[in-house]
Amino acid sequence: MIHQMGLYGEYFNSIKRGKKNIEVRLFDEKRRKIKVGDTIEFIKVPEQNETLKVQVTNLEFYHTFREMYEDIPFHDFDSEGWTMQEMIEGTYEIYTPEQEKKWGTLAITVKY
Repeated sequence: MIHQMGLYGEYFNSIKRGKKNIEVRLFDEKRRKIKVGDTIEFIKVPEQNETLKVQVTNLEFYHTFREMYEDIPFHDFDSEGWTMQEMIEGTYEIYTPEQEKKWGTLAITVKY
């Protein structure tokens, strides 16, 4: 199955360069349909002028982003040198704590 998702340019390029192999999402209804072996087609946003297909190799559920970031090395997100606070604040610029509480979080390991 192919899933389409928007991805901001810096993260898109990070996956393309092979620096980022884990994508962070809410474990919402759309993400609950993803299975290991599926394909994700990332659409670069906001431009929407480029796509990138990756294969899902692993899925890990976490209750909170903090729990995820405590478990997974930052270099897997291409965020080496970041603090825990920077990781969480950066994520909260995209998702709200209320969304996190409602859905939980998903670490999607991908292979380009």
